[in-house]
Amino acid sequence: LSRVSSPQPERRTSMLIRAFTQHDLAPLTELTIETFRPFYEDFFRPLVGEVVFTNQHGNWREDYRKQVAELHAPERHTYVAVAEAEDGIAGYVAWSVDPARKNGSVTILAVSAKHRRHHVGTVLCEHAFQTMRTLGAEVVEIGTGGDFFHAPARALYERLGCTPLPVTVYYRQL
Repeated sequence: LSRVSSPQPERRTSMLIRAFTQHDLAPLTELTIETFRPFYEDFFRPLVGEVVFTNQHGNWREDYRKQVAELHAPERHTYVAVAEAEDGIAGYVAWSVDPARKNGSVTILAVSAKHRRHHVGTVLCEHAFQTMRTLGAEVVEIGTGGDFFHAPARALYERLGCTPLPVTVYYRQL
């Protein structure tokens, strides 16, 4: 548990960063679906068409319901930290650590719409990075899309000192 404040005085928000509890499962699942709905429905689907969309991410909501339920399992070196503000959950970060490789990986970062631009993502990433270091990680991997929807995430990761690796993925209906 740690209590932090947003660095910008005009947007000072007190947050509690804490570990995931089972009571968080439903709200974090809904937050994930709410966060990534615009990408899947407003960007990816129109870009690739119905056949590719259905094949690749046609069940994206159900995929997140399954994935979020399995994110926090310390016995498997996977963790979730939740940012809690006065008005509820502001966001969360999920990560894993591979102790043998001394490598960490951020799986999901999601911040509620009303808490974006208040440094919640920064605080969550810094918390995850520090915990990874404590668990022996020397390197962290964090990925995002190259599209306009993911531009704020790319800017955040670069501000945190991450180096981007350009990758291009192509889809084609057969």
